[in-house]
Amino acid sequence: MKKVVVGFALLSFASTVLIGCGGSSNSSDDAPKFSTKVELGKQLYSDKNLSRDGNQSCATCHNPDKGFIDDRTNDASRDTGHGLIASAGSLGDNQTSIGDRNAPTAAYAAFSPAFPAETHNRPNKIMTDLDIEAYTGFVGGQFWDGRETDLKGQAGGPPLNPGEMNMPDKASVVERIKENAEYVAGFEHVYGGNIFDDVEAAYAAMAESIGEFEKEPEFATFDSKYDRTFLNFRDENFYEFPITSKALTGQALFFSSNLTCAACHQLQPLRIKEEVFTSFEYHNIGVPVNTALREINGVTELDKGLLNNPTVTAETEKGKFKVPTLRNVAVTAPYMHNGIFNELETVIRFYQHAKEKALFTNNGTPVKLINNPETNAPWGEAEIDQNIEHDILGKSKQNLDDGEVEALVCFFMSLTDARYEHLLDPDKVQSCGLE
Repeated sequence: MKKVVVGFALLSFASTVLIGCGGSSNSSDDAPKFSTKVELGKQLYSDKNLSRDGNQSCATCHNPDKGFIDDRTNDASRDTGHGLIASAGSLGDNQTSIGDRNAPTAAYAAFSPAFPAETHNRPNKIMTDLDIEAYTGFVGGQFWDGRETDLKGQAGGPPLNPGEMNMPDKASVVERIKENAEYVAGFEHVYGGNIFDDVEAAYAAMAESIGEFEKEPEFATFDSKYDRTFLNFRDENFYEFPITSKALTGQALFFSSNLTCAACHQLQPLRIKEEVFTSFEYHNIGVPVNTALREINGVTELDKGLLNNPTVTAETEKGKFKVPTLRNVAVTAPYMHNGIFNELETVIRFYQHAKEKALFTNNGTPVKLINNPETNAPWGEAEIDQNIEHDILGKSKQNLDDGEVEALVCFFMSLTDARYEHLLDPDKVQSCGLE
């Protein structure tokens, strides 16, 4: 497999994102309402008329007010005892179909490099300390399996997906766009007066404009308490900075060489503001089948993850999914690619279970039984039991007690963008010292 080195210059990229992209502005009195790609994309992002029955837009499954996830509650939603969690799979425009994957957040998605990038140079102190080999697999792309190269490709997918916006073809979508005179004026201003002469070109323009909007700063604000407060303390002696709250304890745990969290959820070698808390790599960590979701949506086939990407053919990629960002993770439940877990505490304890399984697989160490705290029952078997990352999962040196689990949750809460802090559990905010 050919190796391609991908450089991640987040500071430069962040500057590009903050500037934004779009067509040339026109300040004359006859300028259209939508005179740039970004302005078009912003309007299209929330337009339900681009779905067959008018029930769904991009914002339906990626709500800007709720961390850019699908927060809708319906018959498939779950009551955790701490509030209602939306269904693990999204309800389609037809109001009957339910997807088999959890809609990932659209926040910070602009930082994912174009697929297919096969490897990258990502120096990481944790990986070195724990003797974890450098990653050599695929990197980047959009969706859980990277099947679209970039944001433009991703934006063009849902309108034609029968289980999502359910439009019959590209021509039908373009016709919906042409029903809006302000769209027509904007498209012709930005893309040229003949844009609607070619359906493929017009559809691509729609997808591109939505993708450009998703590069806007509102999708990646980098203004969490972690950014606003904790990073102000960073200096050469940061590792020795006195711990004064549970969130700081969790931060120290996350970046410590006793756990493997940062092996996959840290992109840069230093802790700086532009850290996106994902490597954009693909891994199989042994997530069980979400049987509750399958009972509702009727899906019976195993989800092969990266192997469902039409450009990926190697069986060694089966069951791998893209590492998600931890930005806003405390307000974007449910978790994992299939939404099987409702609480962050459960996710952390699952990793402890995965470590025990890895130690047994690697050297026969007896497994310490750890039940799923949400069901008080044993964890289900991995949906895809091939290619599980036992080498990484088994490297953690520390068994977490209840206080350390809570501290990690507090740290993850500190990664919440300022605009979403009101969505956090106020009791946990107080307990964590994040007031």
